[in-house]
Amino acid sequence: MKYPLENLASDKEFEDLVALICERILGMGTIVFSVGKDGGKDAKFNGTANKYPSETAPWRGKIIIQAKHTQHPNASCSDSDFKRILKNEVIPSIKKLIESNEIDFYLLFTNRKLSGIQDKKIEDLFDEETNIENRVIGSERIDLWLNEYPEIAKTLNLNRLLLPLEFNEEDLKDIVLAFSNIDVKISDFPEIPEERDIEKKNELNNLSKDYFDTVLKRNMTYFDQITAFLNDPDNKELLEKYKNTIADLNEEITIHRNEYEKFEMILNHLYKIVLDKFPNLKDKRRLVRVFLHYMYYNCDIGKNE
Repeated sequence: MKYPLENLASDKEFEDLVALICERILGMGTIVFSVGKDGGKDAKFNGTANKYPSETAPWRGKIIIQAKHTQHPNASCSDSDFKRILKNEVIPSIKKLIESNEIDFYLLFTNRKLSGIQDKKIEDLFDEETNIENRVIGSERIDLWLNEYPEIAKTLNLNRLLLPLEFNEEDLKDIVLAFSNIDVKISDFPEIPEERDIEKKNELNNLSKDYFDTVLKRNMTYFDQITAFLNDPDNKELLEKYKNTIADLNEEITIHRNEYEKFEMILNHLYKIVLDKFPNLKDKRRLVRVFLHYMYYNCDIGKNE
């Protein structure tokens, strides 16, 4: 089974996944560090590894573990951005760890694809720059470990990544394209109607205050124009598509709600579904998110009572 790890909501979720894998292959002595400036290490292990790189010849010493997550589904270790990460972040961090005598071995986990050719190039780079024995663990090896240790996927509820919310994305695409063709203007923040308790709605749906204040709220300046657009008699057909879309989404969200911890994860997943299916919306991707936020704020999707 292959899990789409690019759909993890945060780097922290990927770091948790790496930590659980390391507990199996290195040992329960794996120490995980809190989120923040990590000095080139997300976790560490000191001692004799359980079974890495093998049971007959395990690493013995101070092992530093780093996790690098990407949300790009086709990302590769040969991509220029990853090479910059290695050169500008990883290598300098290892050198500092060497100076402070904190490292004997280095493990770098990433959900990027790793070819045999690129693996050799990266190991050679590490050897030339640091002389520290190292391994880069790509998505292929992670998939194998997740199949070998299915309890990890269960603990982290990775099955939620295999349950896409299905709806007619074509309708939403048509609405977004039509809206983008009008003179889209940013207006003042709309006044929240007295009868709409948005804080209560956020609580019911487990949508975080941080997401509402820093992401969703910024798009509210489009909402009055969207309402006028949908209520325009000339857009009757688009309004029907909108109603069908929210009907489909509400059913899917209700069925799969327990697969997502927070509601913003649902909104982010829906956004990715649309962009993955319609790459031509790339230049208008902000409007995809705007409409999803409008649906939520307008009480068209999610719990309202």
